[in-house]
Amino acid sequence: MYLYTNVLGFEKKTDEPVGEASWLTVVGPNSPDGVELLLEPTENPTFDEELEAYRDTLVTNGIPWTMFGCEDVEAEYERLSEQGVEFTQEPMTAGGVTMAVFNDTCGNLIQITQQ
Repeated sequence: MYLYTNVLGFEKKTDEPVGEASWLTVVGPNSPDGVELLLEPTENPTFDEELEAYRDTLVTNGIPWTMFGCEDVEAEYERLSEQGVEFTQEPMTAGGVTMAVFNDTCGNLIQITQQ
């Protein structure tokens, strides 16, 4: 959760204990009642071997779990890199879209894009 709140700028909205883990959601700082992003604990009993295999297959193949839009991918890449975020794909342009991919420290790849 540290990366999502302290580096990416999301704000914690929900924090419900689920055994030893927590069911967490975050929202954009300008949208407290907007879309919530669920940060599902992998310690959850429903996160079984099949889900883990699916997530691992995405990572192995370099496929992001989700995507966030931003105004300037190059600037975000520099800002996040300076804060220790590990990128698996540096900024590149394909068609009219610039994108980069980073590891969210929870086992997922996240893509940032600029159109």
